[in-house]
Amino acid sequence: MTQTLMHSRFSSGFLHLQRRERSGFLTSFPTRRRHATILNKDKELTVRVVSCDKILDSTNNSSRSCEKPINRTNTSTLLQTLGASSEGEVIIQPKAEYEETWDSIFWRKWDAFVTFGRPYSVLGSIIGISSVSLLPLTSVGDFSLAVFVGFVQALIPFVCANIYASGINQVVDVEIDKINKPYLPLVSGDFSMGEGKAVVSATGFLCLAMTIMFGSLPLFLGVLGYFLYATAYSVELPFLRWKTKPFMAAFSMAGLMGLTIQPSVYYHIQNVLGRPMVLTKPVVFATSFISVFSAVLAMIKDLPDVEGDRALGNLTFSVRYGQEKVFNICVGIMLAAYASAVVTGSFSSLLICKLVSVIGHTALAFLLMLRAKSIDVNDPESTQSFYMFAFQLLYAEYVLIHFIR
Repeated sequence: MTQTLMHSRFSSGFLHLQRRERSGFLTSFPTRRRHATILNKDKELTVRVVSCDKILDSTNNSSRSCEKPINRTNTSTLLQTLGASSEGEVIIQPKAEYEETWDSIFWRKWDAFVTFGRPYSVLGSIIGISSVSLLPLTSVGDFSLAVFVGFVQALIPFVCANIYASGINQVVDVEIDKINKPYLPLVSGDFSMGEGKAVVSATGFLCLAMTIMFGSLPLFLGVLGYFLYATAYSVELPFLRWKTKPFMAAFSMAGLMGLTIQPSVYYHIQNVLGRPMVLTKPVVFATSFISVFSAVLAMIKDLPDVEGDRALGNLTFSVRYGQEKVFNICVGIMLAAYASAVVTGSFSSLLICKLVSVIGHTALAFLLMLRAKSIDVNDPESTQSFYMFAFQLLYAEYVLIHFIR
C-alpha cells in the first residue's frame, strides 16, 4: 500500500492518508474531507469517504455512523470497514476485489459530466436566461405557448455553449488544473481526454446548429458570440488564449455572461412577441450591470489559482499585483456597481420598483461588505468560497433587474 494525497472538490485542504499495518489507512479529518484515492495492490481506487463528528465503533457501517457519502457510488463495494479512534481518526480498508456495475459506471460518469460542466455556471445561465426572457413581457396576456417555446429555444443552446466553454477550458488547462484543481474529471481520471474532447465537440456543434435551425438572428448572434468568446479565452492560438491576458480575460467573462445572453435573449423574445427591436431601460441596465459584475468575477476566479498560474507563467492580475490588492479592487468595483444600481433604481417610474430596487441593492452591498471582511485572501478555500458567494449575488441580481423600469 502507498500513501496518497488527494484534493477534495469540497475543500481546498487535503486528506492525509497514513500507512497503517497490513492494508488499512488512517485518515485524519481536521475538517470534513470527502474525496480520496487509495492504491490497492496495482489498482487505484477513487472513493468518497465520510467524516465523523463522533467516535465510531470499527464494526459500524459508515452510512449509519457518519455523514452520507456524496455520490451515488455504493461505498460498501469499496470499503471493507470504516471506523474511528478516540482522536477522530478514520480507518479505511479497501476490499481486495472491486468490480463496477453498469449502474455504478453510469453514475460515476454522470458525476464526472456534471463536474465537467461547472454546475454553478450552468445554473447562472439558466437563471439569467429565465429572467431575461421575462423582461419583454408587459402583461399576463403576453404569456403564451409561443413565448415558452422561444424560452426553450434560447435555454438549450446557451446551456450547451456554457458546457462547451467550461469543457474547452479544462481540456486546454490540464497541466494547470493538476496544481489548482486536481479534483476535476480530466485530472482525476473520471473522464479520459477523449471523453472530454467528445463532450466539448458535441456541445459546441449543438449550440450553433440549434440556433441555425431555430432561425432566430438575435439568438444565433448571441450564441455565436458566446462560442467565440469561450474559444478565444481558452485556445492557445496566435492573438488568442485571452485568459493569459488579464484585461482580455475580464473582457471575455463580460462577453460570456453580459454582452451575449442579455441582449440576444431579450430581442429573441421580442421577435417571438412580434415587437420591434428597440433599446429599453431594463435591457440596457441588465447588460451593463451583468457585464461589469462578470468582469469582476473573472478577477475573483483567479484568486485561488495563484500557485498554478504562477508555476505555468499565467500572469493574471493576482499573480502580477498580489491577491490582496486585486481582492480589494474587485470589492470596490462591485460596491460601485451597486451604488449605480441604487441611483438607477431610484429613477424608476413606479414606487414599488423604487423601493425594491434601492433597498434590494443596498442590502446586497451590505452583505458583500460583511462577507469581504471575513475573507483570508491567502487561503484558496476562503477565496474560492467568496467566488461562489459572488455567483449567488449574481443570481439575486437577476431578480432585481425586473424592478428597473
